[in-house]
Amino acid sequence: MATPQPPETLEADRGLAAVGAGLDALDAPPQDHRRSAGQRFLHTAVPPIVAFALLVGAWQALWASAIWPEFQLPAPLAVWDTVWTTVRSGDAGEILWTSVSRAVFGFAIAVVIATPLGLLVAKVRVVRAAIGSLLTGLQSLPSVAWVPAAILWFGLTPSAIYFVVLMGSVPSIANGLVSGIDQIPPLLPRVGQALGAGRLSSARHILLPAALPGYLAGLKQGWAFSWRSLMAAEIIATSPQLGLGLGQFLHNGQSLNDISMVIAAIFLILLVGIGIELLLFRPLERAVLRARGLTGAL
Repeated sequence: MATPQPPETLEADRGLAAVGAGLDALDAPPQDHRRSAGQRFLHTAVPPIVAFALLVGAWQALWASAIWPEFQLPAPLAVWDTVWTTVRSGDAGEILWTSVSRAVFGFAIAVVIATPLGLLVAKVRVVRAAIGSLLTGLQSLPSVAWVPAAILWFGLTPSAIYFVVLMGSVPSIANGLVSGIDQIPPLLPRVGQALGAGRLSSARHILLPAALPGYLAGLKQGWAFSWRSLMAAEIIATSPQLGLGLGQFLHNGQSLNDISMVIAAIFLILLVGIGIELLLFRPLERAVLRARGLTGAL
């Protein structure tokens, strides 16, 4: 038969249990309150719609004030007519497909190259000493500077376009991974070594998952740089062999002195950038933050 515990002992046990429950509550991520569909719409969709409406209203007011001539500042309806004509003729699909497919393919190649490169720079001191500063310098180098060299090396071919995209995106992805690995607590790789993980297993199961937030930030920046690099290459390297992309469409508007076409091209370029952010990187970022209990940042 169990011996009854003194009241002081029972009170101490309750206190310890309360402290443990409080610590568990601190460690657990806060519960995300369920929102209705209408609340989610108001929170996510209404602010950008209102901002866009205000921007178009300010644009219309500036055009109506006639401060600038029509060939410098067209009406919003004139730009919309250009966009709609391009869509209705079927050219918009071809233009978007040409540029987006190039950007996605070039970005995928950049990820394949930059990921092992970032691991080497982060974990091998000799490699970091040799090319670490070079990667940083390449990241700050404007990608448009590579276009003349790429044309001379590869000619007016898709290879020149992809070379410029790679030179714009690989340093950003690699540096993002290096930054993420540098912020990993030293205890994690040591635990992996103690459990017998080799270099490949440690990189796959410890380094990459632990460095995922920094790696994802590098991927986002790498995509932005690859998209900008592609536009610079398409604007400068124009040839029937390269097809009609967004950069070529923008260049045609400049050649024809058609400001409506120029602004329509800028609008389509911006639309692709926003679409990739909302459809790909925003959900990935939310999933990573939610998995780490950082729901306050969502």
